Amino acid sequence: MIKGAKIRMRRRSLLMAILMSGACFVYLIYRLVILQIVQGSFLESMAVDQQLTDTKISAQRGAIYDRDMNLLAQSASVWNVALEPNSIKKDDIREKICQNLYEITGVDKQKIFELSKKRTFCSIIKKKVDANVRNKIIEFKNKHGITAGIRLIEDYKRYYPLGRFASAVLGFTGVDGQGLAGLEAYYDKYLRGEQGRIVNSRNAIGTEMPYDYEQMINPKAGNNLRLTIDSRIQRIVDKYLLEAVISNKVQNRGVAIAMDVTNGEILAMSVKEDFDPNEPFKIVNETEEMYLNSLPESEQNAVRGEILSKQWRNKAVSDTYYPGSVFKMVVASMGMDLGLVDDNAIFTCSGGIKISERSQYIRCHRRRGHGAQNFAKCFCSSCNPAFISLGQKIGTENFFNYYKSFGFHERTGIDLPGEATDLFFSQSGKMALIDLAVASIGQNFGITPIQMITAAAAIANGGKLVRPHIVKEILNSDGEIVKSFDTNTKRTVISSEVAKKITNLMEENANTGGAKNAHVAGFRVAGKTGTSEKIGLSTPGHKDYISSFCGFAPADNPKIALLTFLDTPRGDYYYGGIIAAPIFANIMNEVLPLMGIPEEYSPEEIKKYGTTAPDFLAKKQSTAKELAIISGFTPIILGKGELVTSQMPIPGERIPQGGTIILYTEILDAETIKVPDFYGLNIKEAKELALKNKLNIKISGCKDDTENLVEIQSPKINTIVPIGSVVEIKFISKEHNENI
Repeated sequence: MIKGAKIRMRRRSLLMAILMSGACFVYLIYRLVILQIVQGSFLESMAVDQQLTDTKISAQRGAIYDRDMNLLAQSASVWNVALEPNSIKKDDIREKICQNLYEITGVDKQKIFELSKKRTFCSIIKKKVDANVRNKIIEFKNKHGITAGIRLIEDYKRYYPLGRFASAVLGFTGVDGQGLAGLEAYYDKYLRGEQGRIVNSRNAIGTEMPYDYEQMINPKAGNNLRLTIDSRIQRIVDKYLLEAVISNKVQNRGVAIAMDVTNGEILAMSVKEDFDPNEPFKIVNETEEMYLNSLPESEQNAVRGEILSKQWRNKAVSDTYYPGSVFKMVVASMGMDLGLVDDNAIFTCSGGIKISERSQYIRCHRRRGHGAQNFAKCFCSSCNPAFISLGQKIGTENFFNYYKSFGFHERTGIDLPGEATDLFFSQSGKMALIDLAVASIGQNFGITPIQMITAAAAIANGGKLVRPHIVKEILNSDGEIVKSFDTNTKRTVISSEVAKKITNLMEENANTGGAKNAHVAGFRVAGKTGTSEKIGLSTPGHKDYISSFCGFAPADNPKIALLTFLDTPRGDYYYGGIIAAPIFANIMNEVLPLMGIPEEYSPEEIKKYGTTAPDFLAKKQSTAKELAIISGFTPIILGKGELVTSQMPIPGERIPQGGTIILYTEILDAETIKVPDFYGLNIKEAKELALKNKLNIKISGCKDDTENLVEIQSPKINTIVPIGSVVEIKFISKEHNENI
């Protein structure tokens, strides 16, 4: 029995040993699978991290150019100052390096000393120093024969050579070179390039190995952007928008967008007030900065963030607004495309309209009413009851379908960050009749400026909705095209015949209607004004408005559309026809000749606006005098010479019919005169005053001058000028037909 029990015990022990050995073997196999297969890649990367260290080398960020390859943003070289502790063998050298780096860079000496004692190959002590600091470090190294211990690693800093120029479009970068706003953010993956590295090996005790184990992986430069922006047009737009923002005391910035109607290219996009992308964190608005400084320190960070966010915000694409009467070009397009109205359709206005017995009474700007008039006159007089009646004929379903077709219910897809979408009555388009009524006059729904100008471009180009874009091409560092952006036509929204009819209405509006302050002498322009109340957003004690104008030119063959937009003007006027339309006229007056579009004057316009001064140089004075009289000018001969040596105005300068031409027949000091005061005069009076003072006037502005007076003159009153000089005077109509 005892022997049997021992045998059984021995067998159990053997079995247990076998089972335990098997279990251990299975566990070892399991751990090997986990370590080599499941966690293999992770452990391998940990091993590499323990054995290698690397220092990042920044890639040069791609440049940004305008359409003519003028530089708008670039990355210039700066340097990161680094210590090489493992290369510093002697304490006296260590002390000398630390002392001089402290004196050159301003970094705390104790911090530098502590870094120099670490067992590392490379430690950066200061980033992005300029060439002056770099040169001082090189001079120090050369003077003391220091070949190791200090390294200068090339880096880059973003510069915007034109300062505030198109800053809302360009955006800016952060301290590490990443795009934070504008095109810098939207195209960051193309611009940023690929970082390089300096890789070093570590030995078993964690000390970095010497130079033989160092490997450098060179960075790859980013791609460049070539924009659709034309710097010449951008400067003109910036100039006149800024003037309007200042003179009209605009509280919430102004916007202007110029677009090529044929392909959607943005030629200019301006937001004023703007910021300098070289100093993006500097608060531009002095009032807001004073308010910030008045707050407790605990509240300042949050408020600063809000102010800067608003400052960087591209109002042209990120903010919505009530379009007001500008939207009537779209409503007219709907009605004509559906065959519900034509130029001769008669509407009767009694000063207002009610949709139903229970609805509110919506007034026309002309309280006594327009009476019976055809639709063409309704458009030019911006008659609210006429457009409300047309909206009711269109109906809610058709209205919303056209609204979507014109692109208002979707983002335009412009290549800029933060584009907003519309704020309509409902996402499904369901509207009550009163909603349809106010929508028909551009009220109570929100769209973005970029949506509005895109819709206007569709009318201008014959009915095609194109996607606006601001980048023309992406180029690599060798100048080769990586990607190009062609015209993207989304759909046809109205027929070309209807588009032409709406254009004709808009042109007549610019000649004799509410948009007459947008008239540009010598060019055919088309447009519509708008003024809308900021319902629910007005500040206490004020009714705040948005004043806008949207149009295009030339009306007979449109090339460029332009929207101007002033948010919360607090000057003498707030109507779009009075303060926004003149911005359009000023810009187009310079841009259209720049685009090579020739001036065309009718005989009536030549009589009013004048002609160009003939060239009398080198002609006999008797001949020149006779030719001047035949041409309808008043010549004055100064000097006793035989030939005309100079003249005022110079050849080709625009002067009125019957103007004065001074012909010099010898070198004389020019006879001068003080510029008189033309303000408040009509055209006839201005011409008489100019003739009396031996001056000429160049007339611009409102075409219909029956009740309009001079509002702007240049040069200013009492400026000393040579006789015969040209004084530019501009007429602005104070009439308005916009409905609030």
